Amino acid sequence: MTQRILLAALLAQAAVAQVTQAQLVDAQKTPQNWFMYSGDYRSQRHSGLAAVTPANVKDLEIKWIYQAKITEKLETTPLVVDGVMYITLPPSDVAALDAATGVRLWEYKRSMPPLPQVCCGQVNRGVAIQGDRLFAATVDAHVIALDRKTGRLLWDTEMIDYRTGYSGTHAPLVVKDKVLVGVAGGEYGIRGFIDAYDVATGERRWRFHTVAGPGEFGRETWAGDSWKTGGSSVWLTGSYDPELNLTYWGTGNPGPDWNGDVRLGDNLFSCSVVALDADTGQRKWHFQFTPHDEHDWDATQIMMLLDRPVRGQNRKVLVTANRNGFYYVLDRATGEFLHGRAYVKQTWAVGLDEHGRPVRAPDKGPTPEGNHVYPAIAGGTNWSSPSYSLATDLFYVTAREGGSLYYKGEADYKPGRRYQGGFVNNERVSGDWYGAVRALDPSTGEAKWEHKLRVPSIAGVLSTAGGLVFAGTEDGYFKALDARSGQDLWHLSLGGRVRASPMSFAVGGEQRVAIAAGSGLFVFGLR
Repeated sequence: MTQRILLAALLAQAAVAQVTQAQLVDAQKTPQNWFMYSGDYRSQRHSGLAAVTPANVKDLEIKWIYQAKITEKLETTPLVVDGVMYITLPPSDVAALDAATGVRLWEYKRSMPPLPQVCCGQVNRGVAIQGDRLFAATVDAHVIALDRKTGRLLWDTEMIDYRTGYSGTHAPLVVKDKVLVGVAGGEYGIRGFIDAYDVATGERRWRFHTVAGPGEFGRETWAGDSWKTGGSSVWLTGSYDPELNLTYWGTGNPGPDWNGDVRLGDNLFSCSVVALDADTGQRKWHFQFTPHDEHDWDATQIMMLLDRPVRGQNRKVLVTANRNGFYYVLDRATGEFLHGRAYVKQTWAVGLDEHGRPVRAPDKGPTPEGNHVYPAIAGGTNWSSPSYSLATDLFYVTAREGGSLYYKGEADYKPGRRYQGGFVNNERVSGDWYGAVRALDPSTGEAKWEHKLRVPSIAGVLSTAGGLVFAGTEDGYFKALDARSGQDLWHLSLGGRVRASPMSFAVGGEQRVAIAAGSGLFVFGLR
């Protein structure tokens, strides 16, 4: 029986059609597929499938589990195209599974050099797809292309020497004939960048440095030679507007993290969103959320694209809940600041000025003795994906409450070693330390409801046309909430921490919901 199932799956895989750019642009029209990390180019992580509803969600059951033979946590968001699922496994492996049964069709096992230096685990968050190819970034700072039918390696391009602290951990973004990917390693004194590679050959087409260097706009925002070790890495997949032909990427903290004395200035383009021409990599605009960050509040959160009225005018906007505790609404054509407000408790800023620049509260930087500041080191949210539902017109986000003690220390750069200039204690020093899934008004950031979690979570959320929001938790639960009220309608313990973002697909006409937890991938459907 198992052999017949595998043979049928392999035959189905051999017959898959190529994924076109038009399909990627119109991803929401085929909700049975999940074409990219955040679901579509707008990064709304919303499924148009509606079979699972508040009325029947109690009937969800596990359909299959794929248990990976790994020691690292699984952080992948699967892609599903034409009944085949594609996932990544730590440190930089890729597998194709039959989406109906979980039977493995093939696996690409990457031969790795001695373990690269990474801040937060030998992890990988997913692949990108176009044509008959899959694309992945690797922990040893390469970009690879695989034949999606067989897993055969088609090309392998080194981004940069991983031995100096560079790595790749996020799912790439394919736009037309280019594979877009950023580099991680902000805690190792790297100089961050975003690259574009030719889909067919792997040849690099352009590079945008996320740390401004000599002759570049923003160089004056780095004192002395501090730009050489400025950090500003990329953790998460960018977004794309086909009409504007702009791609939007969030950037990480400047280096060193907690000692800003050695890098005086605003430190562009750290803790920013950069809007780049997708064809050339030319910067069209940028917005810096936290100039001269000294709390490690990366802006690597997902940059979501919405079309909606703001200030009485219909606008193309970019919205994001930032790690620094503020929610932002920007005009995504121009970068104009439209609105911002705190969505968690924060004590480091008095507020935002008319241009969105923070007005800092006095004496809130790290100190040798330790300074208690809100939000905590993990931020008001972290890299967990938000979601948006047009039906409810709500923005859903995993929020984190609490503060940390921030300590300033020596900043001594040595290639390939951590370059952080201090340290931070456990965030539980705050009595009000807790997590929540929050629903915000997308135009104002005003909270409409919250579902409290026992501990703050790193997991992302998924909204569906069935009126649900799915969310994972740090203590191992997977939950379905009512999208309009936040009521807990269903939950199940998965036995491992959830540090990934859920997705949904359909196979055989039936809706499925998938989430990674611990070292396993769990797929649910109705009884």
